[in-house]
Amino acid sequence: MAELLTDAEVDTALAGLPHWQRVGSEIVRAVELPTFPAAIALVDRVAAAAEARNHHPDIDIRWRTVTFTCSTHFKGGLTELDVALAREIDRLAAE
Repeated sequence: MAELLTDAEVDTALAGLPHWQRVGSEIVRAVELPTFPAAIALVDRVAAAAEARNHHPDIDIRWRTVTFTCSTHFKGGLTELDVALAREIDRLAAE
């Protein structure tokens, strides 16, 4: 079962995730895409990856900007599940 990360562990993880920032007990990244369909396509790719991991981000779509928020809700904070999902979102956003 996923354990909550310490503040130091979160800081270390975020050092390797330059597009993400910590907001309370969550990490957040906004991605601006060239078009609305491109934004939806990214959401589709992230949804498939999240479903495969059984760990899902909160997703907010505003025209061409998609904001992803990761937190392990059942733990009340950040776990390695969130860091791994953030890395996967970065990989998918770079495609």
